[in-house]
Amino acid sequence: MKLISTLVYLLVAFYKFAKKLLMGSFNSAPKINNVDSQDDGLVLPAGLSTSALLQHVQQLRGGDIEQPALLTRGFLKPLLRDEDIADGLRCLQLNSVSRVCSAPVEGDDIRLLQWNILSQTLGQHNDGFVRCPEEALTWEHRKYLIVQEILQNQPDVICLQEVDHFKFLQTVLGSQNYAGIFFPKPDSPCLYIEQNNGPDGCAIFYKRDKLQLQGYDTRILEVWRVQSNQVAIAARLRMRSSGREFCVATTHLKARHGALLAKLRNEQGRDLIRFVKQFAGDTPLLLCGDFNAEPVEPIYATILGCDLLRLGSAYADVKLEREEVLHPSEDVVEFVSKSMKREPPYTTWKIREEGEECHTIDYVFYTPDRLKIKNCLDFPVGEQIGKNRTPSFQYPSDHFSLVCDFELLPPTENGKESGSGSGSDAENETEVEGSKHGSIQ
Repeated sequence: MKLISTLVYLLVAFYKFAKKLLMGSFNSAPKINNVDSQDDGLVLPAGLSTSALLQHVQQLRGGDIEQPALLTRGFLKPLLRDEDIADGLRCLQLNSVSRVCSAPVEGDDIRLLQWNILSQTLGQHNDGFVRCPEEALTWEHRKYLIVQEILQNQPDVICLQEVDHFKFLQTVLGSQNYAGIFFPKPDSPCLYIEQNNGPDGCAIFYKRDKLQLQGYDTRILEVWRVQSNQVAIAARLRMRSSGREFCVATTHLKARHGALLAKLRNEQGRDLIRFVKQFAGDTPLLLCGDFNAEPVEPIYATILGCDLLRLGSAYADVKLEREEVLHPSEDVVEFVSKSMKREPPYTTWKIREEGEECHTIDYVFYTPDRLKIKNCLDFPVGEQIGKNRTPSFQYPSDHFSLVCDFELLPPTENGKESGSGSGSDAENETEVEGSKHGSIQ
């Protein structure tokens, strides 16, 4: 009897430990259920163009004071003026500081921006960026740099993680005709920190004049059929010019190092694949996010080796010839290994209390036979970033944004223009709501 009692006790203890591990909180402190209200006083002049808004943002950031310029970045592909506009150049003049980036894409081309913007609550109170000045971590400093990094690249679709100021982004991006979907983590660590601005979560924004939302769904990712603390959003978008559709999905998987955590991330990835496949069907897919896993982790091979989705990695494929992309090695291990070696050396570079971290954990995966990767935004080198790394006065997050240009291709002979999922009639001009769990603004 005593043995049975001991076994029951151990099982209960293990269950409680596993639940805390999956939900991400070992904190016994009570939740502080603040709401997203810190930006309620923000008022923007009506009718601002993107360039005018960026000038206004510079003034809000402190236009009368010399401010460090946002890190300058270029695109990976040669910028040939004779080719289509996605390979062109444009310059934004911001207080006499030029920022060169690729021109906005047109037609059935899609520019996607993927970025973990760094939760304000976690970044300032939890993450331990020991080399970042406290002033550079304040929301007053960071929020306008976030806006500048997003808008100067003029993306059609924006996928964000660690969003705990959704209303601010909704207001600013909404002034440029973006609409957004937000889905918070069920047990966000932000809620255990004083002066939080509500939970953090994932968000998708899209350009309403170019894209129409056909439907969306959200999911709390499961590990061995138990809900974890990580979430995903999937949205079906329709090109207003051609009526063609594609799906975009984003997620933020479990953080921290270790074999057990890598196993948990892989299980979350398996659940993510099931969720995305059920939603997207045969529709072209963009799957991106902060996977918190280097390419050598199992989750990378799980995503790329999945027959259900047949995805490639945009940054790994961008410099390949089209034939190489469409005819990869039939050996899955070889295919994954080659892709792994072509990934950029880092997407995040920071210094925490436990040391320096410089590695690739953010990705943009895509459907190669339905989407052609045309260009990707390169990452700044160490000399540009500075010895204190990120976040800093010159960059507002510890992750760099990933920006990719895609061409949406016609369906293949055996392909389908749209698959199963939460869609609506293509002629219906009314934005539609999907899962009751999400919020669409």
